[in-house]
Amino acid sequence: MKLVVATHNEGKLVEIKRILNEEFVEMSEHIELVTAGSLGLPDPVETGVTFEQNALIKARDVSLRTGLPAIADDSGLIVDVLGAAPGILSARWSGVHGDDKANNELLLKQLEDIPDQCRTARFRCAAALAIPKGCGETELENTLWKTNGFETVRVGEMVGRLIRVPRGENGFGYDPLFVPDNQPVRNGIQMQDLTSAQLSQEEKNAISHRGSALRALLPELKAMFLGQTK
Repeated sequence: MKLVVATHNEGKLVEIKRILNEEFVEMSEHIELVTAGSLGLPDPVETGVTFEQNALIKARDVSLRTGLPAIADDSGLIVDVLGAAPGILSARWSGVHGDDKANNELLLKQLEDIPDQCRTARFRCAAALAIPKGCGETELENTLWKTNGFETVRVGEMVGRLIRVPRGENGFGYDPLFVPDNQPVRNGIQMQDLTSAQLSQEEKNAISHRGSALRALLPELKAMFLGQTK
């Protein structure tokens, strides 16, 4: 059975695939992950004003175009002193969608005079699952996927603070500026000031907003694909 990941963002795709693979050990032989990009699908217009609305718009668009179940996420950075901005505009904060360098530079400029203790922030992610009506190829699949269709959204957050100089080569977006409150333990030593871009993929997935939101979808995904009850 195929599950479409509604994204064209390669960095996000790597994270989502890794998280799902880690969590779906028992389901790996039941699910084939494909992406909206690999299917040549266009990006839908994100007309929502919340992460939840935009995630559902993307998942619903892909599921309707393909007739397959789809997951999508919408995420961004919420900076307390900026009144929750950049929020849903995070990826295009500087005016050009996906220009991480420009987005980071603009954010640092806006926070230049903000003292360290006031640079609190959090990443938020909304993950949506959309199952179109009667999407299965067989009677069994239709039964497992609930032929009336199904949609749901789950939210996860990662709380932390923003530093003044980027650090780290991993991740994408604002990761080099963001220090999560929940720091990993390495070789028995509690880390203190690692940015998201300095974490390994496993460390980041364990605490990330995206990992939290996707894991919250597990009951629905297992119910759909394995016929399990929630």
